[in-house]
Amino acid sequence: MKTFILLLVLLLPATGLADDAAWAAWREGKALLLMRHAIAPGTGDPAGFVLNDCSTQRNLNSEGQQQALRWGKLLRQQYRGDIQLYSSQWCRCLDTARLMALSIPQPLPLLNSFFAGRGDGDKQTQALVQYFSQAQLSQPTVLVTHQVNFTALTGIFPRSGEAVIVALPLTQPATVLARIATP
Repeated sequence: MKTFILLLVLLLPATGLADDAAWAAWREGKALLLMRHAIAPGTGDPAGFVLNDCSTQRNLNSEGQQQALRWGKLLRQQYRGDIQLYSSQWCRCLDTARLMALSIPQPLPLLNSFFAGRGDGDKQTQALVQYFSQAQLSQPTVLVTHQVNFTALTGIFPRSGEAVIVALPLTQPATVLARIATP
């Protein structure tokens, strides 16, 4: 029983809200917030997927839209200034980013899914690490991506809408400062 309680205590900080030090690192541009897009029911994309046609993709449902709105509120509670926002080009990621209403999301192909052979996961992950290992961030930054990208970078299999704050310079595996459950 004591082992179970100790394990539970050790897991709580990793699955709860980020601590003040992790949020401070994010606000100061010393860390990134990496998140999986909000709920878009299903797995992968339907046959006939076209990147620039949202009708051919899995999209956010109403619960996913609400998650994205809650993320925007949570991040605004942490920082009221300009927030840099990068997103995969997939509609569910761009919609998550837009609904957060932090800034205009900048599509970043390095965040695109490589699920089911759609890209080269190793090359994309290494390019993302390279991109953010040299970046000098002057403001808090959020990356909205997919489960496979998130897992390749952190080793964590996130739920929809889950995030981590990762230290800069970015490494692989990333140094996770905090794991944040979907608000």
